[in-house]
Amino acid sequence: MTELKLTRESILDGSLRESSRRLLGHDMPSMGDEERTLQIRAVLARAPRPDRVWVFGYGSLMWNPAFHFAERRTALIYGHHREFCLSARAGRGSPQHPGLMLALERGGSCHGVAYRLHPDQSECELDIVWRREMGSMTYTPVWVKARTAAGIEHAIAFIANCSHERYLARVEAKERTRLIATGSGPLGRCRDYLYEMVAHLRELGIRDRRMEALEAHIRAYAHPVLVR
Repeated sequence: MTELKLTRESILDGSLRESSRRLLGHDMPSMGDEERTLQIRAVLARAPRPDRVWVFGYGSLMWNPAFHFAERRTALIYGHHREFCLSARAGRGSPQHPGLMLALERGGSCHGVAYRLHPDQSECELDIVWRREMGSMTYTPVWVKARTAAGIEHAIAFIANCSHERYLARVEAKERTRLIATGSGPLGRCRDYLYEMVAHLRELGIRDRRMEALEAHIRAYAHPVLVR
């Protein structure tokens, strides 16, 4: 399978979306252009400060946002934590090699990266974010309070859509390890996503011990000889 790069261009030209259609067929849930625009405007209408719109990234948005922004800060939110709780049969999974993808679930806290959008580009850049994150509607966009070194900012975060068919409320540890270790699709291997996320958090001086422990389990499963 030829690996597809997740870039601003592949989002806008539809190749990212088309790769999912080839794997899942035309019956997969899909958000249309009009619905996407209406939802973005509805979220912006609820912005606590319309002149300061931030986006909170906790996964690949941290190292590969693909949208334009005015400012970037590390941030902490309360009330949600990272969890691999979405089945992946496209992206970093496929019907032959399904994986798991990351979302925010209720409870705990989460360190990540917050991006401030240019005030006159908020809707345009959120269109990029929505095409990337909300195409199959597996997430729900919410406003959260992002605590940064320069103060609290209101940011849009994408939490797990618990009513979606891809949402997995509980995944046994062995099955989670297997799915992440073996999942792969057009965007690459599921486990590489985890490795890159943990590495990037370390570069930022952030410790997520749950994700670090999961990484150790995945490496032991995928490369048993190397970790003896």
